[in-house]
Amino acid sequence: MTVITALPSSTLTDPYARPRIDITGAAVAGTDEILTSEALDFVTDLHARFAGRRHDLLLARQRRREAWSNGVDPQFLPITAGVRADRTWRVAGPGPGLEDRRVEITGPTDRKMTVNALNSGAKVWLADHEDAMSPTWENVVGGQLNLFDAIRGQIDFTSPEGKEYRVGEQTPTIVFRPRGWHLTEKHLAFVDRAGQRSSSSASLVDAGLYLFHNAHALIDAGRGPYLYLPKLEGHLEARLWDDVFRFTETYLGLRHGTIRATVLIETIGAAFEMEEILYELREHCAGLNAGRWDYIFSVIKNFRDRGPRFVLPDRSRVTMTVPFMHAYTELLVATCHRRGAQAIGGMSAFIPNRRSPEVTARALEQVRADKQREAGQGFDGTWVAHPDLVPVAREVFDEALGDRVDQRDRLREDVRVTAAQLLDISSAGGSEPGAVTDAGLRGNVSVAVRYLESWLRGVGAAALDDLMEDAATAEISRSQVWQWVHQQVVTDSGTTITPAHVRAVLADVLADLPRSPQDRYDDAAGLFEQVALAEDFPTFLTIPAYTQHLVQRP
Repeated sequence: MTVITALPSSTLTDPYARPRIDITGAAVAGTDEILTSEALDFVTDLHARFAGRRHDLLLARQRRREAWSNGVDPQFLPITAGVRADRTWRVAGPGPGLEDRRVEITGPTDRKMTVNALNSGAKVWLADHEDAMSPTWENVVGGQLNLFDAIRGQIDFTSPEGKEYRVGEQTPTIVFRPRGWHLTEKHLAFVDRAGQRSSSSASLVDAGLYLFHNAHALIDAGRGPYLYLPKLEGHLEARLWDDVFRFTETYLGLRHGTIRATVLIETIGAAFEMEEILYELREHCAGLNAGRWDYIFSVIKNFRDRGPRFVLPDRSRVTMTVPFMHAYTELLVATCHRRGAQAIGGMSAFIPNRRSPEVTARALEQVRADKQREAGQGFDGTWVAHPDLVPVAREVFDEALGDRVDQRDRLREDVRVTAAQLLDISSAGGSEPGAVTDAGLRGNVSVAVRYLESWLRGVGAAALDDLMEDAATAEISRSQVWQWVHQQVVTDSGTTITPAHVRAVLADVLADLPRSPQDRYDDAAGLFEQVALAEDFPTFLTIPAYTQHLVQRP
């Protein structure tokens, strides 16, 4: 373990002492290239300027969540009505190399997946350090190294079996997704002027390292730097990102507005502040994305104690066509196009199975229908999670776009979405008899445990039951179980969902899993009980999982 110790106590009282970042994680692949003194100086400055505001905004999240849980409904903010009413302002829009986003492939940044994404044929690669990445220290640093190499055209991969992977001539534009404001990086400690130590912000670490190392190379290539911003809950969090971008551009000598961000609208709070988020980021904003899975999780989390009206049915029944999801996506497209921003669709979870033509055919049919729905609504592009899905998504958007690069000319002036429509959760039918099934409960338990086991082994995107699962879909599974227990939901067979019943299902799931000496199923089962059956609702399952299992102890 490499630990850089704190300064002597006499130094800590020195009014001229500088803040610093201490590396407390072991030396891993990429340490020398990525964690340079110059890069850490920049990340230190980011923390010195913005970590306090981040903390205040996280406290505001907590207060808002408590109010919503206790019966206060979200609303379109009266204080920002003037921003929404002013029809003159527009966002910067897509930067060079980001104009055409009809198909974006998402995935983690391990070396093999990086090469596969670059060869996928997609227009954009969402290089994910968030929901699709298990944040082991090796993944955090190694992912940055892989991106460094990919941007410079010097990446390849050879499998243990000797299979070689090389990158072709045509590659997607890279849009990097850092971890959200709520997450920390415990292998880098921020030490302030008084000598007080705290975990660093994962957002500032991820974005800071990526921009420091790659911004100029991306500008020279005419393709960046671009980011996806996850988990925002309101416009003040967007303002913080905008200030981070302004400082970064000054620090690195970039022209103002060079950095462009696409914001994922994946929380109920952000849905009520879409225009304000665009406004705060307007000089650095390319568009918004419909992060459907985290959006469902956010609805469950924020209204989990509000009674049967807010109970959702089996996960498979919460489709994009249920009224509250349809209202959210309609509002997103209309809001984006009114402000000159691109609207990017979400990811269908269905994936092909190369060993089963029947499963593959069904997945392609379901993905095609999903993308046709998005194109029909006016989305400018969409996500896929597997290279085999790029052609079908591209075909759908090629047909919709014709010779255009997007549909921003479709202003969707027919859309009128109210707060009541965004909150029409009951129309999903969760409180109807039979809406929650024994199979749905078992499926949630099974998916959550198997995903957590994969995550603990360092794999953050897992193909389970012919669906691509990541942290967002696992959050739906465990939060539904928590809500069903606390709302005493009755399944289609007449069984009341209690902690004891869930534990019995969990035991049955574990008994059916193939075991090996190296698996992490026992740890995963313990985590599942912690995040699904605790009396108080853990806000994110990855926080205790990270702290208890992924942090390397000195």
